[in-house]
Amino acid sequence: MNDKLNLSGSKPLHIIIAGGGTGGHIFPAVAIARALQKKLPEIKFLFVGAKGKMEMEKIPEAGFEIQGINIAGYNRSALLKNWSLPFKLLQSYFDVKKIFNQFRPDAVIGVGGYSSFPVLREAQARSIPTFIHESNSFAGKSNILLGKKATRIFVASNGMERFFPKEKITITGNPVRSIFSENISKEIALEFFGLTIEQPVVLVIGGSLGAQSINEVIQSNLSIFDKNKWQLIWQTGKNFSGPAAAEESERKNIWTNAFINKMEMAYSAADVVIARSGAMTVAELSMTKKPSILVPYPHAAEDHQTANAKQMVDMGAAILVPDSRVKEALMPALSSLINNRNKLAEMAASLNKPAAIKADDYIADEILNFLKDKN
Repeated sequence: MNDKLNLSGSKPLHIIIAGGGTGGHIFPAVAIARALQKKLPEIKFLFVGAKGKMEMEKIPEAGFEIQGINIAGYNRSALLKNWSLPFKLLQSYFDVKKIFNQFRPDAVIGVGGYSSFPVLREAQARSIPTFIHESNSFAGKSNILLGKKATRIFVASNGMERFFPKEKITITGNPVRSIFSENISKEIALEFFGLTIEQPVVLVIGGSLGAQSINEVIQSNLSIFDKNKWQLIWQTGKNFSGPAAAEESERKNIWTNAFINKMEMAYSAADVVIARSGAMTVAELSMTKKPSILVPYPHAAEDHQTANAKQMVDMGAAILVPDSRVKEALMPALSSLINNRNKLAEMAASLNKPAAIKADDYIADEILNFLKDKN
């Protein structure tokens, strides 16, 4: 049993934040932790992630401690790879019990990803308050199961009562990285990438891990970029960084890297964005008011990326290209947009909803107020 909490400081609050796998889970987690830390500096955090996933690198870079557990998700694209899943799940529960016994959390926050399920399940079994942030407009099965016993569920959009108990839902939007509150001129951003103000700029971001289908189409059509004097900022992911770097060495109109650490520069430089439609990408596009061509990841759980993309299309802010048609449809979609200044302006203007810059603060307040009232 945990000691009685005193949010004024006699006992530091211990909070576990679980989840990861992609930037769409990691960046909100870090934003929430920093908002909590700002309000209560003495909080002690422990992140829990999946061994071998990008959170094991990105969370320490953000200045937080993380412990990895041996877990993986269900592989929808290669079913034979799932044979070891039951063993990993069992091992993860032993890992989580050990972490809880050592760290003794007062609350647990789940942001999605493989590691969040066993961690929140253990917290609920111990009657420790659990908070869920569901970033997508179509909730994942794990979060739906966990939501039944969750203390509070923070969501990004309306209509989530079809997945969660209505009385537990709070609409907060998605926490985005604090960098997007900065005002960076297009000229400064273009200079950062070594590009020119005279030609239009396409930003390609296949998510934090890259997107093979999008990368292949871009590579095979670089001659069109050359012919039309389009410029390209291309986040490739690790697996495609080599071929892209080889293309960059032969051209002055493209910039490539496996991962863009200065995304505020990339968005400021871009006229059109080609991307997957993960929840955080959609939130960032909305905040930066960038017209986009969205290619939903076809193996996302419950096809939630298509649901995210359709919301943007319905607003008039994006064009949706299914991954199955990306080879024949992506470049025509880009050609129809990039030189149509009126259309680009209309799409940007459709993103006139206030961005959820303070979602992280709102979530932090809700968590701390609950813990204060409880104790």
